[in-house]
Amino acid sequence: MLKQFQEGNISEQGMQELIAWYDTFENDPGYTDGLTEELRHKNKEEQFNLLRAKIDSQRKVSIWPKLMIAASTVIVLSLGLYFIIYRKSPAAETAFAQMEQFKPGGNKAVLTLSGGQKIVLDDAGNGKLAAQGNTTISKTADGKVVYGRESSSGAVMNTMTTPRGGQYHLVLADGTGVWLNAASSITYPSAFTGNTREVEITGEIYFEVAHNAARPFRVKSEGQTVEVLGTHFNINAYANESAVATTLLEGSVRVVSGNTSKIIKPGQQAQLKGSNISLREVDADEVVSWKVGYFDFTDADIQTVMRQISRWYDVDVVFDGPATTETFTGKIPRSFDLAKTIKVMQLSRSVKLTVEGRRIMVR
Repeated sequence: MLKQFQEGNISEQGMQELIAWYDTFENDPGYTDGLTEELRHKNKEEQFNLLRAKIDSQRKVSIWPKLMIAASTVIVLSLGLYFIIYRKSPAAETAFAQMEQFKPGGNKAVLTLSGGQKIVLDDAGNGKLAAQGNTTISKTADGKVVYGRESSSGAVMNTMTTPRGGQYHLVLADGTGVWLNAASSITYPSAFTGNTREVEITGEIYFEVAHNAARPFRVKSEGQTVEVLGTHFNINAYANESAVATTLLEGSVRVVSGNTSKIIKPGQQAQLKGSNISLREVDADEVVSWKVGYFDFTDADIQTVMRQISRWYDVDVVFDGPATTETFTGKIPRSFDLAKTIKVMQLSRSVKLTVEGRRIMVR
């Protein structure tokens, strides 16, 4: 299971089993069965320190291949794990207990109609929600909002907004699919008129644009406009991120900011910082992992990780002291409560947290 976790292809059931193993590890009287005579008579902390020293000098050597628990210990320690030792702290145990109250986000959003009426979608029943002009708005059994067949007559502007801890799936009147991540919004017409289709967003949103060569689709966000005909792409335009990131999965899009524009190809990401647009190659599946229910990190710094956690679990994050320069790699189901998510993070790096109400202090 640890190898699967390290390679990023562990199943959610496997992750649950892995966490359960760590939760019971300290109480397992047979955990030393596969250790050498040198280590067996040390206390647990001394054993781990000696193991880590050996692994640091022989990272590619499997020291105890015959026993699953011992082999797992080697893999974990090669990742720099201090979780089991750290969990001895009563303060750490208290923090984990407090974090269990922070449940994962879900389908939550508010739909604001043209007259200012607000519909709380997580409370609304399935079926017809409202009519805007000649367009009917419905909520389906699988939890998405769908605008009926496009009609330009009486088109008005609507806005969908997700809170922290929310996400939602929307289908626009032209058939374009829209997925909103937590703390995001999209403003759009109930039906598209004219020669273009334009929407405006904040936060992070994934689009699957219905193809219509005669009517280009445009997405406006902080400082930029993305122009497409029909394609799949993701825009991360959170105000507290260092750049507006547009990632293309399929098709072709143009990112425009002022007098600067870039055309990006599948697997590329355009980053807008100030008035500068730069391109880089990325793992597009990792970028949109949130849409399919995962956090997916590759060498992500602690600030990046905790911003995502803050938005999904609706908690405030405060850093106490200099931030670590260590990075995190791993794939974690977004269905986990916060305590389980932090435990999985501990597989990669030691993170010390305290909890005060809905505020997480990172030390």
